[in-house]
Amino acid sequence: MLKTLKLKILPNIDEAKELAIMSEQYRQACNYVSEYVFNNGFELNSYELQKVLYQTVRDKFKLKAQMTVSVFRTVTARYKTVKEQLSQNPYKYKDENGNWQFIPKTLEWLWKPIVFSRPQVDLVNKRDYSFLLKDKKLSLNTLGKRIKVSYEDKCFSEYFDGTWSFGTGKIVKLKDNWYFHIPVSKDTPNAFSRDAVKHVVGIDRGLRFLTTTYDENGKCIFESGKEILRKRQKFLERRQELQSKHTWSAYRKLKALSGRENRWMTDVNHRISKTLVDTYGENTLFVIEDLTGVSFDEENLSRSKKANGELRSWSFYQLEQFLTYKAEACNSKVLKVSAKYTSQRCPKCGRIHKSNRKHETHEYICDSCGYRSNDDRVGAMNLQFLGTLWVSGDEHPRFGVRKGITSSE
Repeated sequence: MLKTLKLKILPNIDEAKELAIMSEQYRQACNYVSEYVFNNGFELNSYELQKVLYQTVRDKFKLKAQMTVSVFRTVTARYKTVKEQLSQNPYKYKDENGNWQFIPKTLEWLWKPIVFSRPQVDLVNKRDYSFLLKDKKLSLNTLGKRIKVSYEDKCFSEYFDGTWSFGTGKIVKLKDNWYFHIPVSKDTPNAFSRDAVKHVVGIDRGLRFLTTTYDENGKCIFESGKEILRKRQKFLERRQELQSKHTWSAYRKLKALSGRENRWMTDVNHRISKTLVDTYGENTLFVIEDLTGVSFDEENLSRSKKANGELRSWSFYQLEQFLTYKAEACNSKVLKVSAKYTSQRCPKCGRIHKSNRKHETHEYICDSCGYRSNDDRVGAMNLQFLGTLWVSGDEHPRFGVRKGITSSE
């Protein structure tokens, strides 16, 4: 089980200055290495970069040995993430015959080096940082002497019982506050087993209904998104108003507004995922669509510019992350399956026909057997069915034509 602790640290004025200097130097070092990577064939082996640039980076930015090594890891990790994101979103165009063509994207599609705009620094456990539990202090390396800072532990005491392992942490600053983000991991005593599954729950994610769930007992629950969309519209209108002013004061307010909206959305996703896990408990298989690149596809967009903006900006991935780690904490599992045909397949007769889904009325009406239901409910039913196939032994359940299988299976 993997989590990230966001620990608020409480440095005094002098300690805060040390952290500010260190994080800014680290940021500049990352940008220096990033520019080298961009201009020299995208070398993503941190050890190879270290052999070439180690002494230069250490002398130029006055970083200590372990911090210098961490710079190369930070930069290569960011480039690898961008590389994965590019591969998941190929360039699409229609050829002269009207057929879609796909061109894979690589790092060569980048126009400029990746920029590290936010001061930060990665600190390695037992080398650059350690906890002094008796004193409730955090010992941190800086460019000068080592400092010992206080931290707020009221929500994190359970992670210091000796069963959790601490990874490389990241120092960041938000407004006037300093935080230390630490990945922590723990071996779970009981591995999830498909033989012990008690519930299989299909979860369809959207905007009109944030989640639509359907379980093995035929119970369907809709989580309305009406109030969420209304509040998001208010945020959008306020952003547009500030953007039209073109003043430094407006830009500062825009930044504050962005942080407030992000924190609100994070809280929404936490509450939704917690409710799902608490409702079904342990040994539950939650089945969701793999939405990698899906929400940006033309066929999934409507004719409304406003609706398209909402679809592209909603944090589906964050909800998936929260649900995943909360499920793992209670010995459950999140299964991602192909999104193809989950909204086009009739859950009663298996007929797959795109026009059966009526976007205007949010209905699904089967032209073969006449089955009729809410289209989000149909999506959740199909996902739940794919989950039962996985429990039965199918490692990659999906709908569509496969060897020896018809499209309705």
